[in-house]
Amino acid sequence: MSQHYQVLIIGGGNAGISVAAQLLRKRSNLEIAIIEPSDKHYYQPAWTLVGAGVFNIHDTIRSESSVMPDKVKWIRDAAESFQPEINQVTTKSGAEITYDYLIVAPGIQLNWKDIEGLKQTLGRNGVTSNYSVDYATYTYECLQQLKPGQTALFTSPGTAVKCGGAPQKIMYLAADYLRKHGLQGKVNVEFVTAGGVIFGIKKYADELMKKVNEYGIKLNFKHDLVAVNGDQKTATFKVVDGEGVVSMVEKHFDMIHVVPPQSAPDFVKASPLADAGGWVEVDKFTLQHTRYKNIFGIGDAMSAPNSKTGAAVRKQAPVVVKNLLALIDGQQMPAAYSGYGSCPLVVGYGKLILAEFGYDNKVMETFPFDQSKPRWSMWILKRYILPWLYWNKILKGTA
Repeated sequence: MSQHYQVLIIGGGNAGISVAAQLLRKRSNLEIAIIEPSDKHYYQPAWTLVGAGVFNIHDTIRSESSVMPDKVKWIRDAAESFQPEINQVTTKSGAEITYDYLIVAPGIQLNWKDIEGLKQTLGRNGVTSNYSVDYATYTYECLQQLKPGQTALFTSPGTAVKCGGAPQKIMYLAADYLRKHGLQGKVNVEFVTAGGVIFGIKKYADELMKKVNEYGIKLNFKHDLVAVNGDQKTATFKVVDGEGVVSMVEKHFDMIHVVPPQSAPDFVKASPLADAGGWVEVDKFTLQHTRYKNIFGIGDAMSAPNSKTGAAVRKQAPVVVKNLLALIDGQQMPAAYSGYGSCPLVVGYGKLILAEFGYDNKVMETFPFDQSKPRWSMWILKRYILPWLYWNKILKGTA
């Protein structure tokens, strides 16, 4: 069964829905289809707060049909392969869908299987992750069960991840929870990360280090989680020392919050659209594919070296929309993406550092005060304002 659309979008997450809605606001006669297998749509930025017991998981879930723009054809299927030389996408069910223009926005893939033993124990034995809708509430259960003398580990992989700050946010909230319950210094809290620094921008890193010291958190850099044994409560890390020598280190835990390694989806990696790293290869400013001029990439699966966050998508969507419409009209592309990303770093209950930056780690703050300082007002932004904006403005193309 063949179908043809003027604009075909892969992925009905934040990026796909936002772009479709904005395109239709600018040009209501466009024929647009979105290929998206899931019947649920998630507001993932709140899962950190779910894990800390201050947000209801059910408030982060809506039906996909409720966010799909009215004039868009929703193809409930999964994209499986690309044939860009004939402007075609083949789906899992075998449908061949052709397009004039393609926007690739499938999001990032969570590779749970890359950590040995993780799948078998996730959601029990104190092994949890806010990166899944299934386990964010279990994170809070684990937190409430910590007792004096026990250890809580918080990991971060060596791959790109969506929301680079999320591995730390839940750790600061956990440490603050322990402080509030008289357990600071009695429960060991450790950050075990494959990275070499706490944060890539000094201005924010300095403030985060103050929090690390205030909570008494132990930092372990160049530690990449490779295996978890839930029954024995051990986690194995591949450690690289200053000389580049690799060794394996085993750590005991009573609670471990795991951030899985992440990559572009397999069907993207295996496609002609991918660069050497497997990401959709785009010009980092125009977001147009470097080889196939009628294809654009947006969101977590594309190759631009920006932070993979919903805030980045918010700035990318208007760029894709303007440039795609210019391409349709045979004009020069007017818009350029600055690499903007935002990381609302929750550093405790009611405390948030709003890191905002673009390409080359250029600080790009919105508000007329020093956003590296933890503020209650920024917590209110994350807890109440951003979720409302997401459902009511961003997904409707009016943000």
